[in-house]
Amino acid sequence: MSTMDIITNLESNVRGYVRSFPRVFASARGNRITTIDDEEYLDFFSGAGALSYGHNDPKMEAALLDYISAGGVNHGLDMATEAQATFLQTLNEVVLKPRNMDYRVQLAGPAGTLANEAAIKLARKIKGRDNIIHFTHSFHGMTIGAIAATSNGAVRKSAGVNLPGATTVPYCDYYRDGRNTADDLDFLLSDSFSGIDKPAAIIVETVQGEGGINVASHEWLQQIERICREHDLLLIVDDIQVGVGRTGPFFSFEPAGLKPDIITMAKSISGMGMPLGLTLMRPELDIWEPGEHTGTFRGNNHAFVCGTVMMSEYWRDDELEKETIRKGEYLRDRLRAIIDKQPDFEAEVRGRGLIVGIACTPAQYGNALSAECFNRGLIMETTGEADSVLKVMPPLISTDADIDEGLDIIERAMQAVVENQGNSTPK
Repeated sequence: MSTMDIITNLESNVRGYVRSFPRVFASARGNRITTIDDEEYLDFFSGAGALSYGHNDPKMEAALLDYISAGGVNHGLDMATEAQATFLQTLNEVVLKPRNMDYRVQLAGPAGTLANEAAIKLARKIKGRDNIIHFTHSFHGMTIGAIAATSNGAVRKSAGVNLPGATTVPYCDYYRDGRNTADDLDFLLSDSFSGIDKPAAIIVETVQGEGGINVASHEWLQQIERICREHDLLLIVDDIQVGVGRTGPFFSFEPAGLKPDIITMAKSISGMGMPLGLTLMRPELDIWEPGEHTGTFRGNNHAFVCGTVMMSEYWRDDELEKETIRKGEYLRDRLRAIIDKQPDFEAEVRGRGLIVGIACTPAQYGNALSAECFNRGLIMETTGEADSVLKVMPPLISTDADIDEGLDIIERAMQAVVENQGNSTPK
């Protein structure tokens, strides 16, 4: 059997991305990924956010190979290792201290959903309340606690059980009519007859990556923080997909001036796509008993090694932040210009930094555009309701030329989709 036949016949039907990108990939470097047949693809997918620094960064790769060849500890749970200590010290000195941030770091496990599980569980323990407020179009993971705080109907149904302990409220400009949903939330929490049990916490994404690249304004986020303070709630910011530089600053909430009680991180925090989930909490909130929240794969030493290099190489100054903001503005401006050239293609461009969405109307244009781009050598996924939003998410290390190359492909693909749609419309 061929490699693809083996995967098709032996892997579960739950497999997903292999259906959207039906090739067998063999190697990758930077923002290029190559198949076993030597077909090269430009990667504007970035491992769903786990590869913000590209594939196999040479310095991270060299550090990892040196660590392995020296017999470094591979698996150690959360036993003390030099790699762990160096990672934590680098996170503190390079990222947290320059931002006047004082947090304890919990090694939550190998995935973002586990970081959110730990955050939710800790918030309930601290406040002695069950309810967690989350938002429409939110996505916080695929484990039961995280699913309960996720709004996607298909994901919620996949749990197979009732999902208590969470309340959904409208996100930012959900109604798209200028209504202030933060004011609405404040009113509901102030009304003992609203039917909302007093929450332990509010969990929020500053940009909803899986919900359709919905961007919260800084003012709205500030209101949510104020509501938390006035109602004695904890503020949890899920920075799993849009943190570690994806929107420009290291933390996506920095421009809003937020001071979250708990921050969850994963994906690109390891620098090179290694599994690692972190839950950061203010020191006074670290009320865990030893071993109260545990797991076999909390401390991934290979992830520590690569993550240390990532922070040391990219975050000792603000150059990457400035470049990501600049490239993001250029990317969005040019996408709008491309769409304007296609009067029969209706779409909205939205995003921050280098996470950008093309929200297509009709919705099926999203998947059609993704497929057409893939056929032309560009990998991008779709997101949002009915997969209507094409997610444009190049690695942060992409050059201006790389971005232009990808945009050229999107432009040609968009024209082809419009033409194909026109040819299939009955006269």
